[in-house]
Amino acid sequence: MERCSVLFFPDNVAAQVPPGTTLLRAAALAGLELKSGCGGKGTCGRCIVQVKQGRVRVADTGNLPKRKVREGYVLACCTYVEGNTVVEVPGDSRLIEHQVLVDSKEVLPETAPDVQLGDRLGPLCRQLQLQLDEPTLVENASDLSRLEARLRKEVPGKELSISLGTLQKLAQALREENWKVTVTLAEFDGRAEIVAVRPGHGQRQALGLAVDIGTTTVVVYLIDLATGVTMDMRGTYNKQSRYGDDVITRMVYATEEESGLADLHEAVLETINELVAKLVARNGVDPADILQVVVAGNTTMSHLFLGLHPRYIRLEPYIPTASQFPPVRAREVGLAINPEAWVLTFPAVASYVGGDIVAGTLYAGLTESDEVGLLIDIGTNGEMVLGNREWQVACSCSAGPAFEGGGITFGMRAMKGAIERVEVDPDTLEVSLSTVQNARPIGICGSGLIDCLATLRNAGIIDRAGKFQTDLNTPRLRHGETGPEFVLAWGRETECGRDIIITEPDVKNLLRAKGAVFAGIRTLLKAVDFDLDGVSRIYIAGGFGNYLNVRDSINIGLLPDVPAEKYAFIGNSSVKGARMALLSADTWRTAFEVARSMTYLELSADNVFMEEFFSGLFLPHTDLSLFPSVRK
Repeated sequence: MERCSVLFFPDNVAAQVPPGTTLLRAAALAGLELKSGCGGKGTCGRCIVQVKQGRVRVADTGNLPKRKVREGYVLACCTYVEGNTVVEVPGDSRLIEHQVLVDSKEVLPETAPDVQLGDRLGPLCRQLQLQLDEPTLVENASDLSRLEARLRKEVPGKELSISLGTLQKLAQALREENWKVTVTLAEFDGRAEIVAVRPGHGQRQALGLAVDIGTTTVVVYLIDLATGVTMDMRGTYNKQSRYGDDVITRMVYATEEESGLADLHEAVLETINELVAKLVARNGVDPADILQVVVAGNTTMSHLFLGLHPRYIRLEPYIPTASQFPPVRAREVGLAINPEAWVLTFPAVASYVGGDIVAGTLYAGLTESDEVGLLIDIGTNGEMVLGNREWQVACSCSAGPAFEGGGITFGMRAMKGAIERVEVDPDTLEVSLSTVQNARPIGICGSGLIDCLATLRNAGIIDRAGKFQTDLNTPRLRHGETGPEFVLAWGRETECGRDIIITEPDVKNLLRAKGAVFAGIRTLLKAVDFDLDGVSRIYIAGGFGNYLNVRDSINIGLLPDVPAEKYAFIGNSSVKGARMALLSADTWRTAFEVARSMTYLELSADNVFMEEFFSGLFLPHTDLSLFPSVRK
């Protein structure tokens, strides 16, 4: 088959691809990740590259300015290779390493919930050091029978099993150290699986992984199962982002592309395996010693991880293939660890309330408290759980990708150069910025966008409806292609060489996103006829919550106006809930009880959510009595 060479600068890397391949696909094959919020549909305009040499077919230029088109700029997703090609990739088209939350930061100090493992510490996987009796002509039971008889004293009443791969190594392992062995058992669902049998009583580690598969990012904890110590943790962006920023776009990709489901499955496995490889190398451990994995993710991410088709999750009446997922071995899903290791996936509640929320509910301790708490996880979807040990009600609202930078002119994720803090002087209207890693600005991420809304309103630059006040005397406020816009950073100050602006349509997108989250909270409270004053604690979860300025979030109407001491940031509660389950069989069993008993509130079932949503499309809200501190 004919192949074309596509060379990408300034990285000087190339891919060999058949004619008809998009530049977006060629870049991925060359190891470059380009922004592609729309999943390659040509609508987001993020994957801009410049064709320097070669033959290509441009199917669509989207909203690219004519000047850019004349200079050879194209959308990588709509441009097809027809011969050897040389391409320049601008810095602001790249999907580079994210600022991923793996631990606490400074804005809202992280709080460890009162619930701890305590005496429930009992890992799903543990090691036993055994000395077996040597067989004789009289005592001539098989090797497996001999091992099982000894193990039944350790795990009475449990069904014992062993995989073929482990059984194939059993005879040699038993005899190598004169019937002295270390056996690794994985215990769940009322059974005990012999995962590994190693000669002698050496100090080989039994390690586990707690994994959070988020739509935007993936985080992995490496855990010593014997001590419960988290040895290390790493996170990065989910490589599925090359097929779209949000779950809906990825579901469409999985449905419409012939290899869509396989592409998405391989992308998340690639992400996890790269993180595991870095953890293994940094800590000098053997991947064969990783013997248990617990995964938490939203319902769609869990489906894609396991290779289940998510087609019907997005179609009314929104039915997943499964809400409880079977245990699988690492080799079945493609994890680069001990092939016989068991991989357990957190159960989901519904199509849009997944295992990540179940894990977060357990970590926040809602199910063990008499007092009512509210868990809020803000992302592309805003998920909320209200309740205590007696009851829990959950809902999910589509906030859209605005808080992740999607649909915003200069929006981006929390990567190097992203504006994460914005201040506007009310008198001079001059701007002060801070960026991720203190780099020259290249765009603006979610926390910066929330700051921006609050400070623009405070400075009188926008009104309560998000409209710009065009009579202000400042060169920063001007008329652009889409109407009024405000310059946050001049081109001479930026890495991309362009003025970084926020436009009136950007503000409207942000108002819709914050309105959806607050409407979800209000609808949840109304559904159970519960007053906000009765909520003892509001837990803010997830990586995005780590960078929230709570005061600004209240000022714009994203979060309820309650005393600051009621708020607690609990970090990535999904991966921490997965860690709890990995280290406690009781917690793992409780996860299924919670998933089965939690009431799911479908927001599209009546008009309450939409009424609340439209009321939330103002700063902070149409009903100022809900925000007394802002009204003052």
